Amino acid sequence: MRDLLYIVTVLLVLIWAISFLGGFVTGEVIHILLAAAIITTLLRAVKVLDQV
Repeated sequence: MRDLLYIVTVLLVLIWAISFLGGFVTGEVIHILLAAAIITTLLRAVKVLDQV
């Protein structure tokens, strides 16, 4: 499950970076992808800290 969260985070950040840096007009989608990536990363961090 942790690997899946990591893959989702990486994909969301890549999609966000491509749309943001590529100059595409995507409106709020860029910010939604970034927020989803941050939430996914935080969930992973909480699960890793919970296992320690």
